[in-house]
Amino acid sequence: MAAAGAEAAAVAAEEEKRLPEGDPESGGDSEDEGDSESSGDGEDEEKENEAEIQRLEEQLSINAFDYNCHLDLIKLLRQEGELVKLRRARQKMSELFPLTEEIWLDWLKDEIKMASESSEREKVYELFERAVKDYICPEIWLEYAQYSIGGIGQEGGIEKVRSIFERALTAVGLHVTKGTALWEAYREFENAILETAQPAPGSVPSPEQQQMLCSQLEKIHTLFRRQLGIPLLDMEASYAEYEEWSEDPIPETVIKNYKKALQQLEKCKPYEEALLGAETPKLAEYQAYIDFEMKAGDPARIQLIYERALAENCLVPDLWARYNQYLDRQLKVKELVLSAHERAVRNCPWTVGLWIRYLLAMERHRVDHGIISEMFEKALNAGFIQATDYVEIWQAYLDYLRRRVDFTQDSSKELEELRSAFARAVEYLKQEVEERFSESGDPSCTIMQNWARVEARLCNNMQKARELWDNIMTKGNAKYANMWLEYYNLERAHGDTQHCRKALHRAVQCTSDYPEHVCEVLLTLERIEGTLEDWDAAVQKTENRLARVNEQRAKAAEKEAALAKQEEEKAEQRKQARAEKKASKKAKKTRIGDKRKADDDDEGEWGQEEEEQPSKRHKGDGDGILPEEDMEVETGLFGRSGPEKPDRPANQKEKASTSRKDIPKVLHDSSKDNVTVFVSNLSYNMADPEVKLKELFESCGEVAEIRPVFSNKGIFRGYCYVEFKEEKSALQALGLDRKVVEGRPMFVSPCVDKNKNPDFKVFRYSTTLEKHKLFISGLPFSCTKEELEDVCKAHGNVKDIRLVTNRAGKPKGLAYVEYENEAQASQAVLKMDGLTVKEHVIKVAISNPPLRKLPDKPEAGRASQFAVPRQVYGARGKGRTQLSMMPRALQRQSNPVAKAENGMVQNSPATSSEPPEEPKKMSNADFAKMLLKKWFLYGFVQM
Repeated sequence: MAAAGAEAAAVAAEEEKRLPEGDPESGGDSEDEGDSESSGDGEDEEKENEAEIQRLEEQLSINAFDYNCHLDLIKLLRQEGELVKLRRARQKMSELFPLTEEIWLDWLKDEIKMASESSEREKVYELFERAVKDYICPEIWLEYAQYSIGGIGQEGGIEKVRSIFERALTAVGLHVTKGTALWEAYREFENAILETAQPAPGSVPSPEQQQMLCSQLEKIHTLFRRQLGIPLLDMEASYAEYEEWSEDPIPETVIKNYKKALQQLEKCKPYEEALLGAETPKLAEYQAYIDFEMKAGDPARIQLIYERALAENCLVPDLWARYNQYLDRQLKVKELVLSAHERAVRNCPWTVGLWIRYLLAMERHRVDHGIISEMFEKALNAGFIQATDYVEIWQAYLDYLRRRVDFTQDSSKELEELRSAFARAVEYLKQEVEERFSESGDPSCTIMQNWARVEARLCNNMQKARELWDNIMTKGNAKYANMWLEYYNLERAHGDTQHCRKALHRAVQCTSDYPEHVCEVLLTLERIEGTLEDWDAAVQKTENRLARVNEQRAKAAEKEAALAKQEEEKAEQRKQARAEKKASKKAKKTRIGDKRKADDDDEGEWGQEEEEQPSKRHKGDGDGILPEEDMEVETGLFGRSGPEKPDRPANQKEKASTSRKDIPKVLHDSSKDNVTVFVSNLSYNMADPEVKLKELFESCGEVAEIRPVFSNKGIFRGYCYVEFKEEKSALQALGLDRKVVEGRPMFVSPCVDKNKNPDFKVFRYSTTLEKHKLFISGLPFSCTKEELEDVCKAHGNVKDIRLVTNRAGKPKGLAYVEYENEAQASQAVLKMDGLTVKEHVIKVAISNPPLRKLPDKPEAGRASQFAVPRQVYGARGKGRTQLSMMPRALQRQSNPVAKAENGMVQNSPATSSEPPEEPKKMSNADFAKMLLKKWFLYGFVQM
């Protein structure tokens, strides 16, 4: 009966295949009128699909590890009905990657439709066996068991079905939410067998039939009792069903196990509910569930929860690593351990750590050497994303080969294989890896060093070891003292004194980083083992070398001092030129008006800054337009007022300036830093910044006060403090960072005094390697975020895109694209690098920002003179002409101490030869001026 059903399904499938070609019973006559219109479109679509199929096949011939390309090809072939090509495409993909549950179910259903003969059914069984090995999927196991019921009429069919059901229960029978379906299907199958064994109505069963009935009833009882002892959802319904089905009372042991399982289910329910309500990838929820099961200590349940987590997070290398570590250390079952390691490297082939653990597991379980070598070759072709990954996998394989060698023999096949592998590794890193990454990944030649150690210590072949070290030194390592000392230690342990002395003499001559250390080691050697002549030669050589080193260092110091002196002279010249220019302008000024009086009053109140520091006209005044790239340069607290523009009435400017000057100067209260944010990079021309910013920040919470910072002329400085009523509002306001306000990205940062917290950083993005994120350069400035997303989403799921802009909001042609996982990012690099976007060739690489160089510390003698200006302006290299406008007297007052290199605070040396004078008493005007300067510097540093 089942065979007839399968045959009917196959016939139906054949009819479905033929119907699109034109069945006389399918209404073809009624569609004749539209054939002429639709045939052209159909042919065009068919040609497009064929061209796309050909393109995808060519792409896979270039890069067989393109996961998305495999998916697209399978989808198109299934759509076109190309069964032969479809089967081949699925086969190739399954050899490289574990297939998801959906892909396996589609493949199995297609094959089931085609399987009508017993030989074809066997192929479907083989396909099921492969499917259940990729992931633990209850649906596939259930489909497998139900399909096997169709072959019940064959010899041994019933036992085969029971065997598959038992394997399914072992694999997923403990699944809290989906295990019940398998138990019920198994019981239904046994109930069906029981029905067929019942005698005809009115007849008396024979003893054989009676024994068969009792045996079948016991099987069903056993299934009920096994199920009720496992914590599964809807256990109460299963218990009620058992009570109704069983003619005898339920045994006490079964009830006891059932209650125990119910208690266990109550403990598991919070974790199951968390998984049900969580969004993909649910890593945190699964990890909590795993920790719970680990404490319980049931290996079967621990294995199942790991498998459930991996089925939904198959591309998370750390999860595979933890699972494999548990299997290696706890279960230690060969088949189970090796299967998990194999699935790990198939899911995450780009992760070198998983390959190394796989090789170790194979060696631990004594797998044949040929299989281990074959797996290593697969690892080399896995497409690692860093050059150092290839060094690690080679080192792991070489360690394995070294452990196979019996070094008590002078020569052996294993030893020759090890030497050959060392030579191949060196050549591979030099050619293959260096060609791809522009670096070998092994600048210190660690593989060659290990090779030399093996030759010296285990093979007693110092001649070969010396040749290897000579090769190492020629690769740019001769200037490092630690490399020479490593070679010296090897010679000391396994060589002779003559070669030790020769190595140290070469080291003294070549070392450039720590020559003193090498010289000390040479003198120590000669003091212990050398003759008088050797000692004299060593002393002379080290003295000459150190003399040359000191001479070179002195020249470098003189050159640096000369450059510093030139810089000081240039600064002094600029200061004199500005002073002369200021004096000439003051001589020309004859008009005295109300505005000048107001300015004089203000200058008297705030310490007469205009007399000490020439000011600079704000670039935003007048009808001139401020270039946006220049807006990031602060004009300084001591700005110079420019001449009044004829098209701006004097009374209007005076009114605006006077209104701002009338506002009392309020200093920032550092005790409210936790409820305050610092906002910078705002437009200088922003009208009513209090009103504008209040509307913007009210969405984060109740705003207590907004304090914009103005210059003495009443001009907005582009930054302000926003104080909230609650701390959570301030934290929420940080989310507005980089929001575009009036054409400029607004910077929002925590309010932290950098003088007290010099190590505080507000840069919100990672500065380390991120394997799931791409760095794209060379983009056209007109490229938008949406256009870039259209290009990137073809290669994976894009989580975020950030276009890099300058402080004025203008694009810089750079972008960061974040994908869901490392696999998608690595595929996108291969496909997008060198792509043309709007006639611009872009470069794509894994995001790995270079380390930022810290600014050089000022010299002790110049600390008091340049510390403040370089902190304020030096970071961007702009406004240099404004740095030296502060009088030196004020610099000495504001910087009475300097920090030494060792971290101790000491008095900074005086900048002149005169003895230090006692500080003068400050007037109210001086004190107000000092506070205003510190206030300005604090706000600017926060930017």
